[in-house]
Amino acid sequence: MKKVLCLILALALLLGCAAVAEETASGLQKDLVILFTSDVHCGVDQGWGYAGLYAMKEGLSAKNHVLLVDDGDALQGEPVGTMTRGESIVRIMNTLGYDVVIPGNHDYDYGMERFFELTRMANFPYISCNFNKNGELLFPPWMMKEVDGVKIAFVGVTTPLTPRTSTPKYFMNEAGEYIYHFMENEPAEKLYEAVQKSVDEARAEGAVYVIVLAHLGNETESIPWTYADVISHTSGIDAFLDGHSHDTDQVVMKNKDGKDVVRSACGTKLANIGALTITPSGEISSKLYSWNQDIDATTLLNLQNPAADAVRAETGVLSDKLSEVVARTTVDLVIYDPTIVNEEGNPVRIIRNRETNLGDMVADAYLDQAGDADIAFINGGGIRAQIRKGDVTLNDILRVHPYGNYLTVIRVTGQQVLDALEWSVHSLPGEFGGFNHVAGLTYEVDISIPTPCIEGERGMFDHMDETMKRRVSNVLVQGQPLDPNATYKLASHNYQLLDNGDGYTMYKGCEVLQESVKLDNQVLIDFITGTLKGEIGEGYDNPYGQGRFKVTGGHE
Repeated sequence: MKKVLCLILALALLLGCAAVAEETASGLQKDLVILFTSDVHCGVDQGWGYAGLYAMKEGLSAKNHVLLVDDGDALQGEPVGTMTRGESIVRIMNTLGYDVVIPGNHDYDYGMERFFELTRMANFPYISCNFNKNGELLFPPWMMKEVDGVKIAFVGVTTPLTPRTSTPKYFMNEAGEYIYHFMENEPAEKLYEAVQKSVDEARAEGAVYVIVLAHLGNETESIPWTYADVISHTSGIDAFLDGHSHDTDQVVMKNKDGKDVVRSACGTKLANIGALTITPSGEISSKLYSWNQDIDATTLLNLQNPAADAVRAETGVLSDKLSEVVARTTVDLVIYDPTIVNEEGNPVRIIRNRETNLGDMVADAYLDQAGDADIAFINGGGIRAQIRKGDVTLNDILRVHPYGNYLTVIRVTGQQVLDALEWSVHSLPGEFGGFNHVAGLTYEVDISIPTPCIEGERGMFDHMDETMKRRVSNVLVQGQPLDPNATYKLASHNYQLLDNGDGYTMYKGCEVLQESVKLDNQVLIDFITGTLKGEIGEGYDNPYGQGRFKVTGGHE
């Protein structure tokens, strides 16, 4: 195992470190390493893979105390999770021996009943200080671990955007009333107070260190509930291990008392493994082990361990069907910018704030498969994976659309289309999961104009401020100016049109013309294999799309 660990660390790229020094010794006899994962989204054999994580955990345990935690969004995102509704992922995570986990917004994507079934299958505890049913917490807000007699507390917090960014109806009762909450409809201070209360309780119980496990992120749409918001309004937190934004930032920032707090995030799909270390001298530091090889760790290192066995068992049953080639593409179909990387060398996601060829193709698929629809919208947050040039397998398509939503068509007014477009671009140039890719329609947007959209409860669209100028202009439907008083047939999926997903409330009361026509991934399969005859390329050769909308007032 020592040789395996040395090889693993030799192949890993060590990303930026954030550290603070304590004034007193910790009481630990040797280093405590808290390995953390986040936003794995069922990427069980990608990057490090769970087998690589298992090997690292086992190898580091020889000379260190090691704990393993997860910051949410593990259960959804790939066919291995979708086709078992999360159960395969829980079984694999049980093999890893996680010490504590928090729920992410997409862990609810199979419905609330199924989510609680999965938590009961888990051999690890869930914690959250803000997930509640009509005010009553559903998990412990924090938990304590003891190492060398030193108490380390973990506090859990999940983004208040969860009801909007999963499927809203999953958080309602049969009467359509919200009963499951994340403090999303309360002043931001309530969330800060909930975190602070948990920290204070843990300290009162003897916690020497308090680590927050968060699924908050740093996106514009998450304000005022970003990690920075919470850290700057609380005290007593030593480290903040965060997820949701898929970023890899390692920073030290001040809490409300001016003391340093380490904040770390580890990206997505096991491309990185986070490591927070507390030394006997009291120093706290975070770093990322980044897998920068073209081949996943399990394959490259031929890893043989219980996690590798578990992954093979769960994926083997599906592999033959999923590896079936159904089409071929002569171009890369992208969700990331093909030319730009961030400071850490990671690709920059653009599917949630910019047109791409994959977004165009998915929108085209909905328009085509709906039959006689005029317009199609598809949210960027629902397009989850790229398709590389070459053979296209069933697995490739399922990875793009893993949610199990259904093609739906409704009748809308032109005014509702205009309001929906404003909501779609209200966060630009920042990201928004509800940013829509379009078919059958073109428009212009001026991002120098403040958004006229007014948010209501839970971050949902409420109304337009009609005293303000609109960002969106020159809207054409099938080449003709949109008429606000006319009606149009709009194709999308039930998540946006019927369930208020991503806050799209303007469709309430619209006539439903087609409901639950076919699964989202089947829409893509039928379009690619039927309409395109299995050949993708013509019309989709520009990774930045066909110019269906033009951005002014900022970088284009």
